[in-house]
Parts: sequence; C-alpha cells; structure tokens
Amino acid sequence: MANASAPVQYRAIIEVAKLADKVPPEFHLLPMTYRPALELAIRQFGDGIWNNAMLTLPHRGDGVEGVGTINAFNRLLEYGWSKDAPAVHQARKILFRLLAEDDDPALLFEFAPAVGPKSKPMEEETRLMLRQTLREAAGAALAQAGYEADPRLRGMARRTLERTMDFLRSPLGAKPWIRIGNQQVLSPDAFPPSIHALRMYAHMPLFRTEHYEGMEMLYRWLCRALPRQEQMQQVGKKILEVPLFVMGDRLPHRNAVEADVPAAIAWLELMARLGFLKRNENWLKMYERFVDDCDRTGVWHPHKGMASPKTTAPWVWSSYPLEPVHGGDERWCDITFRIGLIARLIGRPIDLI
Repeated sequence: MANASAPVQYRAIIEVAKLADKVPPEFHLLPMTYRPALELAIRQFGDGIWNNAMLTLPHRGDGVEGVGTINAFNRLLEYGWSKDAPAVHQARKILFRLLAEDDDPALLFEFAPAVGPKSKPMEEETRLMLRQTLREAAGAALAQAGYEADPRLRGMARRTLERTMDFLRSPLGAKPWIRIGNQQVLSPDAFPPSIHALRMYAHMPLFRTEHYEGMEMLYRWLCRALPRQEQMQQVGKKILEVPLFVMGDRLPHRNAVEADVPAAIAWLELMARLGFLKRNENWLKMYERFVDDCDRTGVWHPHKGMASPKTTAPWVWSSYPLEPVHGGDERWCDITFRIGLIARLIGRPIDLI
C-alpha cells in the first residue's frame, strides 16, 4: 500500500484482503484514476476496437501503441476495471461476435490476407485455425470479465472442450507428432488446449464443475513432460508455429521459474484458478519458493539479483507489469500482489500487516 500503483492497491484490498465491505463507495473508482489505464482507454476507436487488431502487442514494450483489442480489454480488467466501465462495455460487442461461426473476412483483423492483384488466397485450414484462435482468446477475455452465464460463451467453451477431449481420447493424444521431411510436427488433427482456452476455463468455475471429466483430462495433460520438439503444426499445406498450444507442464523445475519469473507466477495463478495448483506437489513447491522469498513484512524480492523481472511470454503482457516500473520498491509490488492473490485462490489464510 505504500509503494504500489492504484490498480495493485485496489485489487490487493478487494481480492486479497477481502475488505470490500470496509471501504467507502468512492474507493471503487480508484482504478479509473490510473493514468496508464486512461491512456489505454482513450486509444479505443468508436466501434470498440483498438488498432483494427485483436492479439497484437504494443510496438514498444513499455507502451500501448499498436495494442490489439483483446490484449487491451484484458489489460483494463487487470487494472481493476469492471465489465461496466465504458471502454470494456463497448469492446464486448466485437468479442461476442468473434465467438460466432462467422465467415466475414474482416473478422480476421490482423490475420486477414493482403488484398491486391498479387495476393494469394488464404487456405481454408489456416483460416479455420486463426478463427479458432481468435474465438478462444475472445472467450477468455469475456470469461474474465464475468460473462460465464452467457449462453454464447458457454456454448463456445463447450465445443472447444469437446474437441480437446476427443483429441486426448484418441491415439493422437498419446502420439500427436508426425514426420514431415526431416522434422516432427503436430498432426493437422491434433487439438491440444491453448493458453487462451485454459484462461477461459479458469474464469468459469460453474462450467468446470459441470465438465468435471474434461477438467480431469486437462489436468493429466498439463502434468505431462513438455516434448522436446518445436511447437509446429501442419495446417493445410503449410507448417506453422503454434506457440499458444500448451503441450505439457510449463513449470517443471526451478530453472523454468528463474528463466521467466512473471510467466512462472502467471502459470501458478492460472493453475490456482483452474483448481490444479493444490493437487500438484511440484507446482506447489514452486509457489512456496515465492513465499519463502518474501521478507518479514511480506514483500517479495528476487531470489537472485535486484533487477525487476522481465518476461518474454506474449500471453503475460496483459497482467504484467501493472506497475510503471522504475528503480524503487514499486519493482516488487506486482509479484507480491500475485503471491497474495494465489494464496487467496487456494484457500490460504491471509495475514494483514
């Protein structure tokens, strides 16, 4: 509370300390006073879209110029904005449209093929894969915003989970790789869970209860050792990178944590929201290491060095860093907040200092 930005202060009070009933009504406006959030919101176009894109990241790591709609929407939610905030409310229209089986070429946004006399048409298989990616990313954003009860979101989530379950039950679930030339790639029929799908399920607790078998299959898949092969898949006649597919345990050991601390804490939060963290001894051990790295006042510091942690994981951008990191104690607020949030998610007692 002494060093954090407004969004981290607000979410720490509301989500970690659970003191919503002890703060005045105007306290809930605190996230709306945060300048970076306002700067992001005012870049939204009148139709609710940012930069005619969905999943693009900012051109520069410390700004928001060029950010896509889904990433901007997620970022505002992470800043503590509610689904009724004007910018969030306006964006939901296009996100719900992305959930539908709509063939409008304009809905491919940044993935739409170039138009011109020399342009080549997009293969049907590629188009279907890109639409599924956008569908899952939009579903994850809407789930986080609190639209779990909407039948459009539930229907899309059910269809996606069923496809994944069919894949995991099939022989491809055990051996999804095929050889093409001198490399092994994922079969065109493989449909492993994506990071977007996992985020969607993580924010749909009732859906997870209703689809217990599917969640169990996902948990077993996520406990698998990551394959050594590069994440490439045959899509039509092309071999494409598929970095968003989750092919197993992304946090198998401490070295993986040290390699990307923000991605590690984001993975642990995701597993906590899915209800998987307490069941996995290794992930729980990784979390305890974060707790052990907190000082006697509960503030986290890096296990090694004093530099602010950096991430190379695109899916983490919307949640880290929420602080405008400089050189003071605000460097530790983001991770400290996430450690407390995970504790709350898994039912640990919270000691307020």
